[in-house]
Amino acid sequence: MIDKNQLKQLIPDPLWKLGSDWYWSWFNRDRHLAARIFSPVWMKNKKRLEAWRNRYWGERCFVVGNGPSLRDTDLSKLKNEFTFGMNRIYLAFQDYDFITSCLVSVNDLVLEQCHQDIRMLELPKFLTWRSRRFFEASESTLFLDTDYTLPESFNCDATGRLFEGFTVTFVCLQLAYFIGFKQTILIGVDHNFVSQGPANTVVTSVGDDPNHFSPDYFGKGFRWQLPDLEGSERAYQMAKDVYQESDREILDATVGGKLTVFPKVNYESLFQ
Repeated sequence: MIDKNQLKQLIPDPLWKLGSDWYWSWFNRDRHLAARIFSPVWMKNKKRLEAWRNRYWGERCFVVGNGPSLRDTDLSKLKNEFTFGMNRIYLAFQDYDFITSCLVSVNDLVLEQCHQDIRMLELPKFLTWRSRRFFEASESTLFLDTDYTLPESFNCDATGRLFEGFTVTFVCLQLAYFIGFKQTILIGVDHNFVSQGPANTVVTSVGDDPNHFSPDYFGKGFRWQLPDLEGSERAYQMAKDVYQESDREILDATVGGKLTVFPKVNYESLFQ
């Protein structure tokens, strides 16, 4: 049997690239778009998403990041607030006696490796449509049509296609807008990583995770992608502009955070 490398030697480079690009596009993007267009599951899911439109009109919410600064943030103050948790925030639920109002995750590697944990969470979950092989759509498990290859844009309608913006935090900002929040406050979004390397490169952790609130977050053996901080800053600026144009605001209450796009506010002052 001819393996991939032998086959590549037999096919001219331009033809190989054409076929390779087509396969990548189909596997990572086009098949999911086709399924969304023709799937009755998506139609039911879209109706469930629609029920969230402007549900919390004019209120405030918190987007809870996963940075080390979360350890220095009094999460008990969020008991009566609507909170968006992301990816593996559930690792904080027991240690911090805290649970987010919902969970948002669009990262393929996180969902592939953590789908069993996420399925067990008894809270609303907003997950990328690409992860549907791991999850069953329901009132508490809703799919978002997110894509990391779309033109960079902010979509106010979460029933449409959402650009992922190099960070799940950007997806949360689009979702918060759709749900109707007038003020969205970031915490735990440190925007600072000890691990360095080319953006979006897939790496495997060899020890404790220094980049998040828990050493087990992306602990030993976990596959994850190095951050694209510049790309995420562009996305954040888009979010800031759209919110301002609609007389809404995004504030950054992260303790010691390095992000400079949004106005800073003292976390404790928000509860006085």
